[in-house]
Amino acid sequence: MDLYYYIAIAAVFTQLVFLIQMYRNYHYVLSKYSKKRTGYRPTAVVIVPCKGLDARFESNISSFFHQDYEDYLLWFVVADENDPAYAKLCQLKDRLADCSKARSIRILLAGQATSCSQKVHNMLYAYGQLPDDVEVMAFADSDICVRPDWLSHLVYPLRKEKNGVASGYRWFIPQQNNLPTLALSAVNAKIAQLLGSYSYVQAWGGSMAVRVEVFRRLGLPEMWQKAVSDDLSLSCTVKKAGLRVIFVPACLVGSYVTTTWSELFEFGRRQFLITRITAPGTWWFGLFSSVYSILGLWAGAAIAAYAILVSHPDWPLFIAVPILFFAGHLWRSTLRQRMIAKLLKDDLSRMKFAMIADVLGSWLYSPLLLFFILSSAVGRTIRWRGIKYTLLGPTETVIESSGP
Repeated sequence: MDLYYYIAIAAVFTQLVFLIQMYRNYHYVLSKYSKKRTGYRPTAVVIVPCKGLDARFESNISSFFHQDYEDYLLWFVVADENDPAYAKLCQLKDRLADCSKARSIRILLAGQATSCSQKVHNMLYAYGQLPDDVEVMAFADSDICVRPDWLSHLVYPLRKEKNGVASGYRWFIPQQNNLPTLALSAVNAKIAQLLGSYSYVQAWGGSMAVRVEVFRRLGLPEMWQKAVSDDLSLSCTVKKAGLRVIFVPACLVGSYVTTTWSELFEFGRRQFLITRITAPGTWWFGLFSSVYSILGLWAGAAIAAYAILVSHPDWPLFIAVPILFFAGHLWRSTLRQRMIAKLLKDDLSRMKFAMIADVLGSWLYSPLLLFFILSSAVGRTIRWRGIKYTLLGPTETVIESSGP
């Protein structure tokens, strides 16, 4: 027990430091998300790769037409005309083009990918069509709904040369309040809360922007030719070049979702397997932090019970460890839900049940997150939007099959 005395002291100290950092993230988000960004308006293209029809597809796509941004291009990219998204995109273009500030609205047909993920292939195809005057590329997923000033906020950090890529993140909003969907929302919320103004932030491809000059100078068009991940490969390359990845709170966007247990486990494993292959340092950090969180609560509670049983003189300290970890779970979940209630006010009524589930069950989601990470520790094969990929390396992908 003498060794555990020092472990307990270290656990209490590190947990307090972690809680302080989470509060700093909370303050950073709330201090940035509502500011007006009008001073930097480079010519930008918004590229939205699409495959199939996501939940609330029409609302999501419509939000890109309604950007309060002069002189931007809006391009949607699908593999071919057989994709269900193609016909819907054509309908939306016909209906909304006249009321959009976008000077160019196109629906591009990229063809089938042969050496990278279909998403990356679609993005590269759009890149190949860029006119010379485009300074910034903004990428977005088709399953997100963005606010009118999303593009203004996303490009704003790129006014500084040291900032290589600007990024938001997603917040899953349940369409149905079943258990797997609530679990997905809560686990994703735990990750979103880690984002702040420090160097280990990674870009998220569903809401990110990069200057065209940086994209070319760092050799990303060539690197993406055989990559499955757009965002992690971009993040790693940008950081190796001495540039920064900037998290933009106003570009933390809602994504409407309903999932099953099997879909949840497939999603969780896929996300962390891609991370393990592309950004192993981030994967190891996730593994360590998850194990630390679980041991602090559950192992700490077991040792505290034993300390009381044997009347150990330091039993108050041993009890303090699991109490602090449990209180930390509760406080962090409350903090992140207060944050998102301010950012996504229009979706507050849809999120209320998920908010309660996150706060009350926050201490249960760390084991689920750890399960996802451990399940990704072996194997190299994933299935993503009906396509099976084998990841041989960060920039080496084999397409095994397509279709459901």
